[in-house]
Amino acid sequence: MSTNIWFWIAFHIGVLIAVVVDLAQFKRRDRALSMRAAAQRSVIWILLSLLFNLLVWKLRGPEQGLDFLTGYLIEYSLSVDNIFVFVLIFQYFRVPSIAQHRVLVWGILGALIMRGIMIGLGVALISRFHFILYVFGVFLLITAIRMFFDKGGRDFEHSIVMRLCRRAIRVTRDFHGENFTAKIDGRWMFTPLALVLIVIDVMDLVFAVDSIPAVFAITQDAFIVYTSNICAILGLRSLYFLLANLIDRFIYLKTGLALVLAFVGIKMIVADYFPLPNGISLLVIVLTLATTITISMCVTKRRDAAAAAGNEKSN
Repeated sequence: MSTNIWFWIAFHIGVLIAVVVDLAQFKRRDRALSMRAAAQRSVIWILLSLLFNLLVWKLRGPEQGLDFLTGYLIEYSLSVDNIFVFVLIFQYFRVPSIAQHRVLVWGILGALIMRGIMIGLGVALISRFHFILYVFGVFLLITAIRMFFDKGGRDFEHSIVMRLCRRAIRVTRDFHGENFTAKIDGRWMFTPLALVLIVIDVMDLVFAVDSIPAVFAITQDAFIVYTSNICAILGLRSLYFLLANLIDRFIYLKTGLALVLAFVGIKMIVADYFPLPNGISLLVIVLTLATTITISMCVTKRRDAAAAAGNEKSN
């Protein structure tokens, strides 16, 4: 086996160990993550990803280390958009807090498999048809425009996925704890939690179609694209419990994400004629996200202060 293959094997062993330890710790808690615990776990996942980034930097060189860091930042920031939708899904189906954890665990495991397959297909296509990069670039621009004007309203109950599920499988009317199935009148049926899992996996697949091409704008190295995706996804569950109650504070983040997608789309289209160093790409992405997050926090802080002052006057 080559060193490259051993690197793949070592990465997956590390991921497996980290996931098992994380799940074992959560099972002992037997309750939903608090914001403090979610913040601690989010920091741990970020530090683990940065340590892996350092390993890539040492073993494969500074260029690929920078590629991983840029790809990871893109995927991690775009995963926040996943959280916007996850919050809407859980609110729409009124999923109990303790059950949200199990859905996210299985949803993330499904996402790992689907993204691995999609990245493999993407690498194979690019290696045979270079023009696919231009297609990806145009697609990212279209996605950026759609995200910029998206108002966030979604009707999950009347979506194609839900209609197909309702016709194909039997579903109980009520939740049964954290179970995906329940035995009713002697027959096994799926619970609404199973429907939520299906919707979340489908939505993540949709997001992957947007986000994976964005990393191809940085590098076409399958290992870097895959590992940056996986590292970003692994921290998604903790990030959800951290941001779920704060999501209304990031009012301009979606605009920032749209600008990032537009930037990487243009970078991908003009790469053969005006190549842009990934160091500059990383700087642009960081500044864009930092600016939109800072503006969002300042505006919402002033809004909340004004609302509080108005309530005091009315009282």
